Amino acid sequence: MTAEPVDVLVIGGGITGAGIARDAALRGLRTAVVDKGDLGGGTSSLSSRLVHGGIRYLEHGEFRLVFEASRERHVLLGIAPHLVHPLPFLFPVYRGARIPAWKLRAGMWLYDLLAAFHNVKAHRWLGRKATQRLEPGLKDKDLKGAALYYDAQTDDARLVIATMRSAAQAGALVASYAEATALLKPDGRVGGATVRDGLTSHTSTVRALVVVNAAGPWVDRVRRLDDARAEPLLRPTKGVHVAVPRTKVGHVRAVTLTSPIDGRVMFVLPWDDLSYIGTTDSDEDTSPDEVRATADDVVYLLRSANAFFPHARLAPPDVIASWAGLRPLLRPPSDVAPSAASREHRVVESPSGLLTIAGGKLTTYRIMARDVVDRVAARLRELDGRPRAPHVPTDRLPLPGGETADLEGLVKAALERGSSDRTARHLVGAYGSESAAVLNLVDRDRALGQPIVAGRATLWAEVAHAVEREMAVRLSDVLVRRLHLFYATRDQALPAASPVADWLGEALGWDATRRAEEVAAYVELVERSRAFAKEAAGVVEP
Repeated sequence: MTAEPVDVLVIGGGITGAGIARDAALRGLRTAVVDKGDLGGGTSSLSSRLVHGGIRYLEHGEFRLVFEASRERHVLLGIAPHLVHPLPFLFPVYRGARIPAWKLRAGMWLYDLLAAFHNVKAHRWLGRKATQRLEPGLKDKDLKGAALYYDAQTDDARLVIATMRSAAQAGALVASYAEATALLKPDGRVGGATVRDGLTSHTSTVRALVVVNAAGPWVDRVRRLDDARAEPLLRPTKGVHVAVPRTKVGHVRAVTLTSPIDGRVMFVLPWDDLSYIGTTDSDEDTSPDEVRATADDVVYLLRSANAFFPHARLAPPDVIASWAGLRPLLRPPSDVAPSAASREHRVVESPSGLLTIAGGKLTTYRIMARDVVDRVAARLRELDGRPRAPHVPTDRLPLPGGETADLEGLVKAALERGSSDRTARHLVGAYGSESAAVLNLVDRDRALGQPIVAGRATLWAEVAHAVEREMAVRLSDVLVRRLHLFYATRDQALPAASPVADWLGEALGWDATRRAEEVAAYVELVERSRAFAKEAAGVVEP
C-alpha cells in the first residue's frame, strides 16, 4: 500500500468496506482497505445473522427499503448459497396483540409483492391448530393463528471474509489491524492516511486519490480526523443477542414475535444446537469498542422469549453466549424511537473530499458499495480525466465457495473422501465449494482431521485454512469469527485457546511473549462477554 498511490483507500473492513473494495477492484481501480481490528470485527459480525427484506420496516412505511432488501436477498442467495440459505419463519398472532391478524395478513401480501413474488416461497396463513402442530411449544392461550413466511439466514462474519477475499482476488490490497490515525491533506484535499500497524505499532503512509470512510459505528470518529467540528451523522443503537440451548426452547423454525415488554418485533432463531434471541434496539452513547450486553439486556430478551415459550423458563444461567453491537444508523429527528430509525444509507462528501457512507444494513451492503464506487469513479474522472469505470456484475459473480448451489453434491463429495455426515455438512455450510480445499489439508496432515473441541465438527484443518486463506492473524480471529467456537460452546472454547495459540504461533512465527499475550487477550474477551452474569445476581430473573 505504501509503495505507490492507490486510486481509493477504504477505511473500514466490515461488510460495507468489503463490498466497496470488491466493487472497486472489479472495476479495475487500484484499491486498498484498512481496518483497525479484524475484518468484520465490529458490527458486521455482531448482527442477527439475517439477510432479510425487513418485515418490520413495513410498519414505518419504508417500502423502497423493503423492495431493495428483498431483491438483495435474492442476489445473495445466488452468489453465496453456502453462507446464505432460506429460512422459514413463523409469526404467531394472539388475541389483543399489538399487530392484529388483519394487519399481519395485509403486511405479508405486501411483503411478497415488494419481493416481486421472487421470495423463496410465498407466505401462507395458518390456523390455530396448524400453528400448534408446527410449533407445539408456543403459548396456546389466545393464539389465533400464524403467518408462515420466508427470509434468509447467513453467517455474517464469514460473509465479510468471503467478500473481502473476492476483493483481494480482484487485486485489492487488504490489511487488518491497521488503524487510520490521521488523514493526509497535501493540498487541502484528503489524499491518503497515516496508518498504524496494530500488531507492531509501526506507522506508514498510504497515499490515495480518493479516501472512503466506511467505518460503521466509528464513522463519526473518522470524520473528525478530517474536521474536528464535524457534526455527527449517526445515531448508534445497540443490538444485543443471547444464545441458549435449543432444547430449552424446543422450536423447529425461526419465530418472529412482538415483545410483550415494549411491543418491538424480535426473533428466536435456530443455529445448529443453539437458539439465539434478539434483538434489543436502544440508544447507546458507549464507544463501539466498549459496547456489551448488560444484565438488563439479557433479562429483557429472555423474558420476551419466555412469554411465547412458557415451558422454556429461560434464566441468565441458561445463556451460552451473548454478543452486542452498534448499528451505524443515520441520525433522525430526536423524537423518533430507536426501533423506528431508518435503515436507509447516505453518501456524504466533506469540503475536503472525504467520502463517507453512513447508515444501511447488512442485507443491502452491495447496493451501498455500488453507490460509493459510483461516486469514486466520478471523482477519479474529475481528477485525471480517465473514463468512468463501468458497473460490474457483482450481483452475478459468486463469492469464494459459492461457485455452485449444489450443496448436497458437495456433501456427497466430502463423504466419498471419508468425512462423517456431520463433518461434511459443517464444512460445506462454512466453505461451500472450498470444503475440498480444507479436506486437502487433512490429506496433507492427517492430524488436521481431528476436531478442535470434542463433540463438535470443527477440525484443526480449519485453523490452517483460516491462516492460509482467510487472513486470520490473531487467536480471536480464529476462535470468534472464523470458527465461531466462542459462541458455540458454554466455556467459549477456553480449553482450546492454548493449543490453538500454539499452532498459530508456529505458523505465524510468534515468540513466547506474543503467544501469552494472545491467550490473555482471549481470556479477557471471554470474561468481558460474561460480565452480564455477575450483574444478573442483582436483577430479578425472568
